[in-house]
Amino acid sequence: MSKTALIIGAGPAGLTAGYELAKKGFKVTVLERDSLVGGISRTVNYKGFRFDIGGHRFFSKNKEIEQWWENILHEDFLTRPRLSRWYYRKKFFDYPIKLLELLRVFGVIDSMKIALSYAKAKIKPIIPEISVADWCINNFGHYLAKPFFIDYNQKLWGVHPKYLSKDFTSQRVKGISVMNTLKDALKKSLGVKDTHIKSLIEQFKYPKYGPGMMWEQVARLIEANKGRVLKGWKVIKVKHKNGKITSVIAENKNRRKNFKADYVLSTMPLKELVLALEPLPAEDIVGAAKFLSFRDFITVALMINKEKTVPDTWVYTHDKGMKPIRAQIFKNWSPYMVPEGKSCIGFEYVCNQGDELWNMSKEKLIEQAKADLKRLGFANPDKVFDAEVVRLKEVYPVYLIGYKERVNKIKEYLQGNFKNYCLQPIGRGGLHRYNNSDHSMMTALLAVKNILGEGNYDPWNVNTDAEYHEEEKIKRPTSAVL
Repeated sequence: MSKTALIIGAGPAGLTAGYELAKKGFKVTVLERDSLVGGISRTVNYKGFRFDIGGHRFFSKNKEIEQWWENILHEDFLTRPRLSRWYYRKKFFDYPIKLLELLRVFGVIDSMKIALSYAKAKIKPIIPEISVADWCINNFGHYLAKPFFIDYNQKLWGVHPKYLSKDFTSQRVKGISVMNTLKDALKKSLGVKDTHIKSLIEQFKYPKYGPGMMWEQVARLIEANKGRVLKGWKVIKVKHKNGKITSVIAENKNRRKNFKADYVLSTMPLKELVLALEPLPAEDIVGAAKFLSFRDFITVALMINKEKTVPDTWVYTHDKGMKPIRAQIFKNWSPYMVPEGKSCIGFEYVCNQGDELWNMSKEKLIEQAKADLKRLGFANPDKVFDAEVVRLKEVYPVYLIGYKERVNKIKEYLQGNFKNYCLQPIGRGGLHRYNNSDHSMMTALLAVKNILGEGNYDPWNVNTDAEYHEEEKIKRPTSAVL
């Protein structure tokens, strides 16, 4: 009899796991609560205009992941140039920073303040370095850190960075510092293009019709291998007994259904997984789960009656008073995303359910995006002839100081109470860990190896900038779940 696997969530991690298990003969069912696959790596198709929920570069230092992508899309996997800028003080400047641009944007006096502030941070750093704010100041100096990292992170995460744990920042922008940025600029001036810092890459791979194209194809491959990808099903209960999962209950509108499986891989938010367990864990585990939180996300895509706007792939909007965190120019991601003669620019807003932005009507959000378009000067708002708004819940895990200890407590509970890998969290939300798509995929691949008996790996240990040294196995009984 074939073994069965239930995957909660059809994002990159869930679909990767589902496809790998389906190829091995498992009876796979993937449950996705939304109407589209891909998670936040989806591509929305609105009247022939395709746009992402956040831009998703396909770049990895892991050759296994890069080959996996190539095998899915072949010639439809394009190599694209990267150009990103920051908008600050009503001016644009390149990232990585160039010395002459600092002088142009800040002027001589403020540039000297940046240099002195950086020197002060190196001579007298904040010790102990605990928060995101500490890390940013120690690496860039307060004068540069505040507008570009501290203020920006406050807008992104909804809390001052002094309350955010520094460990995820060192993962998110690992290798980025004033000295590394200047070294990279010097290499470029000498014609050397061997940068290994992920945030500084000049090109990346991208599906012809957006990241959703990748994950829609993987979903089709799962079904071609006799698996199922069921959309519109939200998991509400995960029942267990004696270290095993007895059933998973999901609902679709007014219907409820019990799903049974030998193995469950969960990409649903770790908090939701814990609170869905029946019976519930002890109060300290439930309390740890309730501490974890997420930020929600809104994309407003403006359709513009103009062939070209700006050359950027994306622009970070750091200027004071700007509500979006970023603007995406989708035609520059791939020319196939937008009809000929038109453009599409997406403005991204991070918020919390119930706050002012989340509660804005579609009409007001579109007007807000038009105002942001005018302020940036990308196009005349009068050229906007249509627009679409997409809201997504629980997109970004929030990394408050203390989150790591709570996550470890939950991890220890799962390891001690479920047997033989019958329940494994994977992916960014599933692990409540900062992961890019390639990292999320690797957590899925390692979880699959565990199920297949090919090792005893810990997806939580996937390093966000490493090449995933799989020989470093977990030193604990093989009956423990990850």
